[in-house]
Amino acid sequence: MTESTYPHFPVMLVDDEEQALKSFEIVLRSASINNFICCQDSRDVMSLLSERDTEVMLLDLRMPYISGEELLPMITSDYPEIPVIIVTGADDVETAVKCMKQGAFDYIVKPVEKSRLIGAARRAVEIRELQRENQLLKAHVLSDRLHKPEAFSEIVTVSASMRSIFQYVEAIAASPRPVLITGETGVGKELIAKAVHGLSNRKGGFIPVNVAGLDDNVFADTLFGHKKGAFTDAREARSGLVEKAAGGTLFLDEIGDLNTASQVKLLRLMQEGEFFPLGSDVAKRSDARIVVATNQELETLQLSGKFRKDLYYRLCDHHIHIPPLRDRREDLAVLLEHFLEKASKTLGRKKPTPPEELITLISTYHFPGNIRELESMIFDAVSSHKSGKLSMDIFKIHISQKHAIHETDSEKGSSEKRTLITFSEQLPTLKQAEQLLIDEAMKRSNSNQSIAALSLGISRQALNKRLKKTRQ
Repeated sequence: MTESTYPHFPVMLVDDEEQALKSFEIVLRSASINNFICCQDSRDVMSLLSERDTEVMLLDLRMPYISGEELLPMITSDYPEIPVIIVTGADDVETAVKCMKQGAFDYIVKPVEKSRLIGAARRAVEIRELQRENQLLKAHVLSDRLHKPEAFSEIVTVSASMRSIFQYVEAIAASPRPVLITGETGVGKELIAKAVHGLSNRKGGFIPVNVAGLDDNVFADTLFGHKKGAFTDAREARSGLVEKAAGGTLFLDEIGDLNTASQVKLLRLMQEGEFFPLGSDVAKRSDARIVVATNQELETLQLSGKFRKDLYYRLCDHHIHIPPLRDRREDLAVLLEHFLEKASKTLGRKKPTPPEELITLISTYHFPGNIRELESMIFDAVSSHKSGKLSMDIFKIHISQKHAIHETDSEKGSSEKRTLITFSEQLPTLKQAEQLLIDEAMKRSNSNQSIAALSLGISRQALNKRLKKTRQ
């Protein structure tokens, strides 16, 4: 099993007692903190800090040569970014107040409570991670460039909003905390998840699983595995996907469909970093990073009680929302070219030339299925293509059918009809409303009557008659 190193830079443990150092290390390892520098001689502390970056320091006060009380102001002066947690047997308020005034992050009295030490260390590490992320985001915004654009090579886009998402992904990729990716069906959530993993430099693999429709037992068996004899057909022990994702990334798609019982198990995995295979009462530890995706509104689900509030906030450490294709129409031309090339190679056909009006046509469509729907349309068109220019018939038929379905759905529910248009205080007359619709359709279609008529759901002849009336 591959174990990833956490945190990014080591935690420095400073104590003159070897047993104390071992004890701190055991406690922190139980919380998946496994990157350490141990120092028994306080005279070496400042030189060690100058030689390598340090994430957090645990510092004893009572030591020979140089005491922790002498070291603390030196450390906070020369390395103010390093949180220093005082761990000492000195249980007096005056010393604690003095240390906090000198810049100590926390003050813990020996004998140390396990939960107290883990909590302090985790908070300190999280602060350091946030500091780095903020610095990276600031650098990206100011430079407006990507450090590793190759990580996003599978995502075809020229959109400024997508570029901003890429910059955010670069900033948060190294963090071990969960990532929530939201967006409509077909926008490319899994591709973003893969980019997060690729930039994280984690040693383990990228393990995807769609959790939609899994009942609690199947979910637990899929993720956590089972012992031999855990249930009737469990003839052999089997590892779950959590173990396979060790040191890597576990990607849970359609997280909004996860049932409540399974949400409790996932929350424990995320909070404690441990899980129980089916049939076992011995916990296993996991250092897999959790990335989840959904096309649903988790805020709405948790308000209605269908999604646990504590799990929702645990998942929101990093949130990436991918805009729908209709909000980044500048990508249509490059996506059209990309999918024409892909479809031609896949189908073994010569790449067809698209008519100039095709971009205008698809620009008027709202793409409820987003990029996946566009790809499907292009593959369908290329598969039936004969020669010369690519026919627009497949696209027109698809758009007409979607318009008809949308119109039928709108007739069933008045709430959907209201979202199509916004009214001002003064209502237009029917004649004015018709004219406004026609003008907008002609504008969006670059005065192409065939495309404008398609978007209005009428024939070209009917549109032509209406246009002639307005000119008279």
